[in-house]
Amino acid sequence: MITFVCCLIALIVGYFVYGKFIERIFGIDAKRQTPAYTHQDGVDYIPMPTWKVFMIQFLNIAGLGPIFGAIMGAKFGTASFLWIVLGSIFAGSVHDYLSGMLSLRHNGESLPEIIGRYLGVNFKQFMRGFTVILMVLVGSVFVAGPAGLLAKLTPEHLDVTFWIIIVFLYYILATLLPVDKIIGKVYPLFAAALLFMAIGILVMLFINHPPLPEITDGMPNTSPGHLPIFPIMFVSIACGAISGFHATQSPLMARCIKNEKYGRPIFFGSMITEGIVALIWAAAATYFYHNNGMGENNAAVVVDSITKEWLGTVGGVLAVLGVIAAPITSGDTAFRSARLIVADFLHLEQRSISKRLMICIPLFLVAIALLLYSQKDKDGFDMIWRYFAWSNQTLAVFTLWALTVYLVISKKPYIVTLIPALFMTAVCSTYIFVAPEGLGLETGISQIIGIAVTIVVFAFFLVWKKKNSKI
Repeated sequence: MITFVCCLIALIVGYFVYGKFIERIFGIDAKRQTPAYTHQDGVDYIPMPTWKVFMIQFLNIAGLGPIFGAIMGAKFGTASFLWIVLGSIFAGSVHDYLSGMLSLRHNGESLPEIIGRYLGVNFKQFMRGFTVILMVLVGSVFVAGPAGLLAKLTPEHLDVTFWIIIVFLYYILATLLPVDKIIGKVYPLFAAALLFMAIGILVMLFINHPPLPEITDGMPNTSPGHLPIFPIMFVSIACGAISGFHATQSPLMARCIKNEKYGRPIFFGSMITEGIVALIWAAAATYFYHNNGMGENNAAVVVDSITKEWLGTVGGVLAVLGVIAAPITSGDTAFRSARLIVADFLHLEQRSISKRLMICIPLFLVAIALLLYSQKDKDGFDMIWRYFAWSNQTLAVFTLWALTVYLVISKKPYIVTLIPALFMTAVCSTYIFVAPEGLGLETGISQIIGIAVTIVVFAFFLVWKKKNSKI
């Protein structure tokens, strides 16, 4: 367990050391009034206690990602531990912090508007559509999963369809009502349950001291079917390392933060916390696979087995409820983000319920259509999920490049976002060539093409930077 403990310590140290470094690069202004006060509207712009904003941000970005993604990513062996640690510190936390702080500086603007500021109008228009589609995909995929789990815990007449309707009704309320009415009250409790579950598993890891892979053993690819670590693992483990979805959620809390000095614990801290949760579950999943083989592909089964074995009946129930709450709370804020993104580019005020309904009704109709497709086609959900996973990491690529341009223009050390941007560009371009839902090419060829695409993008960046330096 030496590697696991070192990884855990590295994440904590990363927050205090690298987090402070990134904060200095950005340059906070504690005297500057935040949008929570300058644009206070009683719906989306509401000053909230810092601890509550942190808990909401953590639950917003966490969902099932750091649990299910880490469990499936653990099949790749020790490499998953390193990606969680290095990804969280040097990519995910930087991505989340800077995107959140830029939104804070620009009156709580949504992600497409931020990207448009630095990548141009054409990118802004593209990102508006791309991000809204991604949010609807998130909302859709995070309905079916919890509904299925709830159906298993309740009498037969309360089937999956019933719970889909209930979850969706909740989504409608959470999307329309002021942020402090449901989200502000319920989310901290759900976040506490998710953290309790992770802490319980962590304690049991130290008590049971299961055989975990060490970095000294090398990093063999232990995944069934020998799926390539690059790029598959880097897409499988998104939340817990880096996820574009996070940048769509940060503006929600940027509209509620009382002071810029709280940006690091809220944005950087939430990502590090998520990385710790992912690391814990990757370790627990490694123990499960060691005892049961690599054949299990349903992460929910792994969660159920581990929690019942290590936390007992009560802990297992709480854990399952946490697994249910996590995706639901990601789904509702996804729809809320979609509403705000559409409102931003249509310049529609959101104080009146009629204006909110004007945006929400079409979004929910599209989501319902996707849900019906996923229920009728046995492979429908998996297909939606795979496209969501790739789209999610692609969004992170666009965000990282926008942040890099911002740092260049501001004459600040842009290397902190350039390296993650190049790496994730290579991951996403390679993935679309090698994945079955993409072009399905041979692994070696796909990796060469992915690297070539990255070199071309880097060349464009250097040309742009050279021109910009003359201005």
